[in-house]
Amino acid sequence: MPSLKDVKTKIEGVKKTSQITRAMNMVASAKLRGAQQRIEDFRPYAEKFQFAMGNLSSGVDPAQYPLMAVRDTGKVELVVITSDRGLCGSFNANIFKLADKEIERLEAEGKKVSLVCVGKKAAGYYRKTGRVRREYTDIMSSFQMFNAREIAQDVAENFLEGNADEVNIIYSRFVSVAVQRPELTTLLPISPEKKDDGGEGGDAAVAQDYIYEPGTEEIMEVLLPLYMNVTVYRCMLEVGASEHAARMTAMDNATNACGDLIHNLTLIYNKARQAGITAELMDIVGGAEALKG
Repeated sequence: MPSLKDVKTKIEGVKKTSQITRAMNMVASAKLRGAQQRIEDFRPYAEKFQFAMGNLSSGVDPAQYPLMAVRDTGKVELVVITSDRGLCGSFNANIFKLADKEIERLEAEGKKVSLVCVGKKAAGYYRKTGRVRREYTDIMSSFQMFNAREIAQDVAENFLEGNADEVNIIYSRFVSVAVQRPELTTLLPISPEKKDDGGEGGDAAVAQDYIYEPGTEEIMEVLLPLYMNVTVYRCMLEVGASEHAARMTAMDNATNACGDLIHNLTLIYNKARQAGITAELMDIVGGAEALKG
């Protein structure tokens, strides 16, 4: 049986750990409120932007725009977005699981895969694989639209140079505090008209009823890069909210585990203390019997 001092030291250590996890839970909860509000405010804008792009692109020839050019897919680039920090349960591991599965599928088809890693965890995980083309670290804690623009411009330039025939983004979609779902979405070539198919029945029909000023071609030239910025920024917002939700849940579970561990260690401490007292009483009684004899 462990000594009383050892058990008491363990109890104190677990109590301090519990204080840390409880504080991290509170910080994550506070940050989640802001991150959740940002993604909920941005989603309607991104969805309306996607709808407008669907209307515009339905009447144009994709071959006129380099960012919409569909090629024979031999080289695929994956933009993997994760957090910069850990202590958020299996959040990053689930993103890696989807990314690894996609990489395995693409390479089994004979395609060359390159990676753009956003977040320290993605960069650290894939750095030794030899697939990483670009890393963006230390931005996920306080990213802005210009960060998304920088990533989108780099990916677009690589696509236009012919170094990638297709670009996909792998991220974690924020569904609720308890659910963060890893997803894959296509960034390039841009084909927003496909995303409106199967939605509301009249969307495709009313696309031709809109009159744009200036002309559709001029608007498309401006909106195609902006569409990429919006898509990347939305994915980063989704990951930001998902990270805080996952960390809040993980720290809550850790705090509860610390409570259970303290309870078990307290029982062990009480048993050890009781055994010590019993041993001392036995010595006293044994001594008294010896004096009588």
